[in-house]
Amino acid sequence: MKSLIRATRAFGLLQQHSYNVSLFPLLAGQTGVRTMATKITVANPVVDLDGDEMTRVIWQQIKDKLITPYLDVKIIYFDLGLPNRDKTNDKVTEEAAYAIKEHNVGIKCATITPDEARVKEFGLKKMWKSPNGTIRNILNGTVFREPIVIKNIPRLVPGWTKPIVVGRHAFGDQYKATDFVVDGPGKLEMSFTPANGGPAKKFEVYKFEGPGVAMGMYNTEESIRGFASSCFEYALQKKWPLYLSTKNTILKAYDGRFLQIFAETYETQYKKQFESTGIWYEHRLIDDMVAQALKSNGGFVWACKNYDGDVQSDIVAQGYGSLGLMTSVLVTPDGKTVEAEAAHGTVTRHWREFQKGKPTSTNPVASIFAWTRGLAHRGKLDGNQELLKWCQDLEAAVIETIEAGKMTKDLAICVHGTSKVTPDQYLNTEPFMDAIADTFARKRGAATVAAAKL
Repeated sequence: MKSLIRATRAFGLLQQHSYNVSLFPLLAGQTGVRTMATKITVANPVVDLDGDEMTRVIWQQIKDKLITPYLDVKIIYFDLGLPNRDKTNDKVTEEAAYAIKEHNVGIKCATITPDEARVKEFGLKKMWKSPNGTIRNILNGTVFREPIVIKNIPRLVPGWTKPIVVGRHAFGDQYKATDFVVDGPGKLEMSFTPANGGPAKKFEVYKFEGPGVAMGMYNTEESIRGFASSCFEYALQKKWPLYLSTKNTILKAYDGRFLQIFAETYETQYKKQFESTGIWYEHRLIDDMVAQALKSNGGFVWACKNYDGDVQSDIVAQGYGSLGLMTSVLVTPDGKTVEAEAAHGTVTRHWREFQKGKPTSTNPVASIFAWTRGLAHRGKLDGNQELLKWCQDLEAAVIETIEAGKMTKDLAICVHGTSKVTPDQYLNTEPFMDAIADTFARKRGAATVAAAKL
């Protein structure tokens, strides 16, 4: 059955299906495999969003080696690989987002956002939009990105001894803007026509004396309030202070409204909880906040507008050592629905080598943590303590494996401070996955024995 599913995926014929992993036979002696009788039962399904290129390869390995041997869980599968998005006119992305909304847990592989070169490479019907953007706009959530701190991976910012979580408002602004090229002299105006029939408001933006560019963007109070609630809730969960950064000195109305809504939300809903927890909320200008973040030792949640969050999350990730060591979780304002993903791309360069039959050393850590963070939310919703402990154990197994000196090439480069690392200093993709599976199997074996003694 599994081979049929894999073959169907390879030809892009499978858009959506659901399956229960307990139906799959387990191979005797497979690394990290438990017996079927000891699988953890997960009461409710999760939505699996498959992706592209090298991350699609490691996504399957993660499921085969780390997920299906341990969990009896229904997985609702959507193929968000670029060929299938093109085949379905991107309807599969919308369907996947609504499935996440229904089942409250989505776990997403990295996907290609096509540019002109990709349109030509894949023979696409059009330049499809970012699937992440589509999903975020349907779920209307906040993306929280948090570094995975590992002792032996050196940090570019040595003072960052605690994680910095970047909360990105994943709605509107530049990502839903209307932009265009101005061909020549003319007047740029912006107008708003009230739905209640009131008089239209018109604003003169600029008088062009020659060619240029223009853009109009927006956000909604509902979305900003949801963003604020998500950030305050996340900070309380982490027991860390929350900082909001804007440029309200320049965008007095636009950014000023973000500032007002956060202040209102804090004063009316969260101030007492924050004070009793010993944490605080502050607003800072984005330029001041960047400087303060670099001087800090971490340990806070940073609420950013959409574009700021896009940029700062990558800076923070690299500051902690690697983009491959960054978790990304989209949380809806009510905290009920979560979509977890890796905060990196599809690793195209490795995919080209893989297509040629050459070995690769691709870092799967962020993709593994996408599964653990998504499944942990499932465990939280279901009150499944055994699943929550399983997620903690898998994350610990990943970190312990790396701290024991077993790692992929990108991490070895960080450790040794040179791109000219030798093959004995790192593991290739599948051997590294097997090393994690071995560590995890030993850890779960010990946990099973300990539980049996209780």
